Amino acid sequence: MSTILQVKHLEKYYGNKGNLTKALDGISFDVKTGEYVGVMGASGSGKTTLLNCISTIDSATAGQILINGQDITELGDKALAKFRRESLGFVFQDFNLLDTLTAYENIALALTILRQPASEIDVKVRRVAKLLGISMVLDKFPYQMSGGQKQRVASARAIITNPALILADEPTGALDSKSAKTLLENFEQLVSEQDATILMVTHDPVAASYCNRILFIRDGKLFNQLVRGQHSRKQFFDQIIEVISLLGGADDNA
Repeated sequence: MSTILQVKHLEKYYGNKGNLTKALDGISFDVKTGEYVGVMGASGSGKTTLLNCISTIDSATAGQILINGQDITELGDKALAKFRRESLGFVFQDFNLLDTLTAYENIALALTILRQPASEIDVKVRRVAKLLGISMVLDKFPYQMSGGQKQRVASARAIITNPALILADEPTGALDSKSAKTLLENFEQLVSEQDATILMVTHDPVAASYCNRILFIRDGKLFNQLVRGQHSRKQFFDQIIEVISLLGGADDNA
């Protein structure tokens, strides 16, 4: 497998000289194409800051972030916006769907921005809707859908452009257990069948147990990592719980 994401000696500071906070402290790791990687850590550990830097929502103070060999820390605003549209997919906890658009229109929007032909857009939207089991809601507006359906629509929007990397920020946080299970199984399917690459921040050990590998962040540093390998999801879950106990819990909103 090729390396799709390289994070090298990443640092992030907030504040000024009189009151400086080091949110990320020299973090380095790689993600291979087709990996499903989780990021966990206690409140204030830096896991969300890490995701924000990789997603270009925030900028790093020092270090490099390479996606498909492109150092995104060196891109200007215009080039960064283009890169974000073409290479990244986003799944947020609060869905971020446009209320005035149907599910179909929300999913198709990214392709419309890329100026793809309407006939191609239709084929791609219906294909990804079938894959995620949301064909029946394509004509519905967000207020007419359940939380699980909205999150799967958001996931469809994230993958419709075949991005190099899908970034998920607490994607199950607003879902009931049944909807969360469905979404996580959909993510597994995307990885196994579509060769998607997913980096997911989560505080939930159940959600994390669906991943291939977990990175644990503490005090802005990479504290530990677990690889699922041939372990069952239950065995991997038990391993995750053990590391979380060493971290001192898994409170969210880092």
